[in-house]
Amino acid sequence: MNPEDRLALIEARLTALERFIKLTAPQPSSPSPVQKPASAAPTSGVEPVPPAAFSKPLAAAAVRRADASVPITNILGWAGASALVMASIYLVVLAVDAGWLTPVRQVLLAMLGGSTLIGIGLMLRSRDMHYASLLPAAGVAILFLSMYGAHNHYHLIDTTFATSGIIAVCLVSLWLNRMFLSGLYALFAVAGSYTAPLFLGDAGYSIVDLIVYFACWSVVFSVFSIRVAQRNVYILAMYLALVIFDVKWHDAMPDAWLEALVFQTVHFLIFVVAASVFSARIAPMSQETAIRHIPALVLFYFVQYHILHKHVPELAPWVAIASAAVLLASYFVVARVRAAALEGGRMLLSAYVALVLVHAGYIESVPAQWAPWVGLLLVPLIAGYALGRGDMKAPGMPLWGAVGLIFFANYLRLFAGHTLMSDSSTVPLHDLLGICYAVELYLAYYFLRRASVLRDAGMLALYAGHIALMVWAIQMFDSRLLVSLVWGALALGCLLLSLQRRDKLLGQSSLLVFAASVFKVFLYDIASAAPLIRIASLVVVGASLYLGGWLYKKVNSLEEA
Repeated sequence: MNPEDRLALIEARLTALERFIKLTAPQPSSPSPVQKPASAAPTSGVEPVPPAAFSKPLAAAAVRRADASVPITNILGWAGASALVMASIYLVVLAVDAGWLTPVRQVLLAMLGGSTLIGIGLMLRSRDMHYASLLPAAGVAILFLSMYGAHNHYHLIDTTFATSGIIAVCLVSLWLNRMFLSGLYALFAVAGSYTAPLFLGDAGYSIVDLIVYFACWSVVFSVFSIRVAQRNVYILAMYLALVIFDVKWHDAMPDAWLEALVFQTVHFLIFVVAASVFSARIAPMSQETAIRHIPALVLFYFVQYHILHKHVPELAPWVAIASAAVLLASYFVVARVRAAALEGGRMLLSAYVALVLVHAGYIESVPAQWAPWVGLLLVPLIAGYALGRGDMKAPGMPLWGAVGLIFFANYLRLFAGHTLMSDSSTVPLHDLLGICYAVELYLAYYFLRRASVLRDAGMLALYAGHIALMVWAIQMFDSRLLVSLVWGALALGCLLLSLQRRDKLLGQSSLLVFAASVFKVFLYDIASAAPLIRIASLVVVGASLYLGGWLYKKVNSLEEA
């Protein structure tokens, strides 16, 4: 405890004692011939209160005041450590300008200063571990700068020696992480190790050296992350490994695509194992943590797919599906070990499977003429999987969103007009697609209307089903009268079914069909049709509207009853 904290606690206790003495002191009494017995209550009417009743809350208040000063002490500590780093920099600059120091002496002096800060921090560790950890953090930063300066600026050491020095500083930083229980040192080690190939130049590095270097550090940081129960360590290592290797590979060795593919695959497996072991042994992945993993998975997927698509395009979709299968297997293993629902892991798996499904599975692999049927069949497949698991949320919202996107895209291609789908004649069984899409949308309404949360989605599915069936009738029949008959039958069928099932929303949806029928007859059929067709169309529309109005009145009366 700091001297200030101890002083505040002592003051609180003295205040409590003073209050206790005042409360328990004998009160002056007026002279009376009758003496009260000793067992009588004090004349003040206040019972004696033990010191602990005051010392505990006051001591707690003193501790809270001490805790409130922690951010201020942190600011002061960081400011002091930064000032020491700047002082060492200015000292070196002054010594260089005055000609006191040669380059070798400058580097040695900087390394000595960094080591001294680490040593002082270790000496003060027993007094205030958190505050003392600021000095070794500055010392580690100075050691990193010394290595980079000795190699890049003064060229005193070669790439191999500089890399060895960086590795040594990283290991010291990891050791300090364990000594001070501060994740800052681990993040220093991750940043210093992965950025070393950028700052140390290209000399002496081959693509194989980089793969081995990054793989070794990725394994080390993954194991360390599990040992100290800090996810941030392997997450930062994952991002830096993927980004920095991609930069080095594109700039210096763009033709080594096979080695880059090996790097992507090896690191994917390393970090999948790290995340799985951490979730199984330490804590399951939360949704917030899963979101922090998603950009790295997206980066890995597109870099790997780009490499495969450019050099071996026939393997690209299969490798993408294999990576999704690896992620799926790891999820089920962790779920079996934890024997509990993994909300974060399910969301992460669902997001990656959705990406693979939309890009590799649908866009890159499905022929255009079969795309409408694939979009139609994906919904029952995912729904069947969810029903088999007994949970409609089992596929995850990202996967449901991807399937809905594919379905909606094909829905627009089929029913928004032939201009959006110029190759509609090449689609197998194209004439049946309208009926199939309408039936699937009606089934979606039937299941979604039971859940109050998804009622709006069910309503959209119902109206989309009506539109699909109406457009299908236009595409199937050349006779405008037949189209009007189909539309009228659809509207009346909705009303009759709504009466049977007491479903007001279904009955109200018939108004869309009635409105479309009226606009069709008066704006299109009458204007360009023969007289008999006009009369027949008006009769069909009039009869359906009149009967529909009578049935609609029944729907409202049934619900009121």
